[in-house]
Amino acid sequence: MKQFKEKFEAYRKSPNIRALKMWHDLCPQYFPLNAADALFQNLSPYFTLWFSAEIINELLGQRDRMRLIVLVLITVLGNLAISVFSQILNRACNHANVLLNQREEAAFVRKTLTLDYQDLESPDIRQLRRKITENERINGYGRNQLISTVCWGMEEMVHFILSLLLSMEMFVKIFRTGFSIWALGFCVLLVAAFALHTFLISVALQKISSLADDIGQNMLDKNRVEGGIDVYNMGKDIRLYRQAGLILKIKRKLYDAYTEVNRKFYTKQYLNDAPLFAIGYFIEGLVYAFVALYSLMGAWGIGSIVKYSRSIKNLWNSVAMFFNIKSYIEGNTRFIEEYLSYFDLPNRMYLGKIPVEKQFLCDGGDNEYEMEFQNVSFRYPGSEEYALKNINIKFQVGSRLAVVGQNGSGKTTFIKLMCRLYDPTEGEILLNGVNIQKYDYAEYLQLFSVVFQDFRLFSFPLGQNVAASETVDSDLAKRALEQAGFSQRLKEMPAGLETCLYKDFDENGVEISGGEAQKIALARALYKGSPFMILDEPTAALDPIAEFEIYQSFDNIVKGKTAVYISHRLSSCRFCDRIAVFDRGRIVQTGTHETLCGVEGKYRDLWTAQAQYYVGEEQ
Repeated sequence: MKQFKEKFEAYRKSPNIRALKMWHDLCPQYFPLNAADALFQNLSPYFTLWFSAEIINELLGQRDRMRLIVLVLITVLGNLAISVFSQILNRACNHANVLLNQREEAAFVRKTLTLDYQDLESPDIRQLRRKITENERINGYGRNQLISTVCWGMEEMVHFILSLLLSMEMFVKIFRTGFSIWALGFCVLLVAAFALHTFLISVALQKISSLADDIGQNMLDKNRVEGGIDVYNMGKDIRLYRQAGLILKIKRKLYDAYTEVNRKFYTKQYLNDAPLFAIGYFIEGLVYAFVALYSLMGAWGIGSIVKYSRSIKNLWNSVAMFFNIKSYIEGNTRFIEEYLSYFDLPNRMYLGKIPVEKQFLCDGGDNEYEMEFQNVSFRYPGSEEYALKNINIKFQVGSRLAVVGQNGSGKTTFIKLMCRLYDPTEGEILLNGVNIQKYDYAEYLQLFSVVFQDFRLFSFPLGQNVAASETVDSDLAKRALEQAGFSQRLKEMPAGLETCLYKDFDENGVEISGGEAQKIALARALYKGSPFMILDEPTAALDPIAEFEIYQSFDNIVKGKTAVYISHRLSSCRFCDRIAVFDRGRIVQTGTHETLCGVEGKYRDLWTAQAQYYVGEEQ
């Protein structure tokens, strides 16, 4: 009993059962509807088979008109009713399938949105997500394989039960007629042939499944190459550098590889299937001979020959298919494990409990913020090198801090730590004297309005892009766009804030330039109105005039806020109260522009290197 309980518990926790339970929770009607659909989709042949046999037997027997009329009416009306129910169920199944796909995709998106940011950036986890997608779309493994196999199993169960019922009727009639020794030997031969056929099917299927798996895995790299060739978005480079010939050559090689792989696969499949077909036809002949002989002995009418021979054949096919289904499920289990491992990813980041505003009010302040890095060092997960080392800096509300340095010096990492996208490896970050890890995570994030250099806009209406919400405060959105220098372009948009960006979802959508997109991203940060404004190269895509206008209005943009400004253009740092110079993950200098230019150091080297391009001609 104990062993049974252990096996049952292991079965209940198996990846396949967990996945099926998850999908059932997402769409409870999916599997019951498919089970009912499997019944009605496969009921009609057995229904027709049984009544057709009765009609033939009646025609060759008593020829009772009334009985024939009743049998024909039942056959016609029964098939009509089955067909109607089948169509209704099929429509319901299609709807349930759409719901399941949508809800499962939503579950994936929810999981992605709630992952710790360090997991979202992790190469291993991104590779896992890519593998799940590739397995599903390229090879059909994982979710699609399990669902289709389970539905296939439902259909085979219907065939098995209906065939068993008809076969049991046959054996009852044989028992009444008399079961001779030769009939027993015939049955033993038939069962032995069934067993051999089922065994060979199982072996052949394992070989084909293994071959298909190897081919699928070997073709992944080729599929990735093809997927990476984006003829639409690479159009300019393809034409300017005459890459069309190269792309066509790569495509031809991929198609030749696909052709060769398919040729080998189907040849191997044919060689595996040929003996199975031969044995199958032999068994079918034995079944017909067995049923026909008993018909001659008077066990049943001639019309029942097809009924019973077909039922035995379907019964044996169903048993063989159950072995196939088992093999498919076992071969697909590792892909289901990968699928579930994504949903099993834990959230390790401590989310904190201290309400942000409550803590500030307790300190007696009102929107008073002081941020401090104390001996902060950081290594990215899986890396042995420090991206930041021993960072110590403090700045208060209303101050303007410029962060400068060469590429790879740690500027963006510094911002990610401040926004708590990552937690420090060593040291701590304090907000009003409290470690930021103790604050409620969602409330803490509300303190920051950030424009990253690699920001993203969506193919949604302009207002929703600015508000980052479906609900838009029109006056606030327009004011934010005006501050960001987008007011003139807004006036030209046909539907104002309702104008859709890009044409992905709306053929009347507008295409915007890189500089315009950067202004919208800046407006989004202004709309949020957080006390910390962080700008990572906010004018990199702007023309000089637009950049000058942003600098001119910078006082209004960051009025009353703590501004952290990352830039490679050191001339734009003059309006900042303080400059922190990063080099190889360390802060090597701090001070004002005038102070740092007056001493030897990294800042003056960078400033001199840039200034020569502006004053070179004058010299």
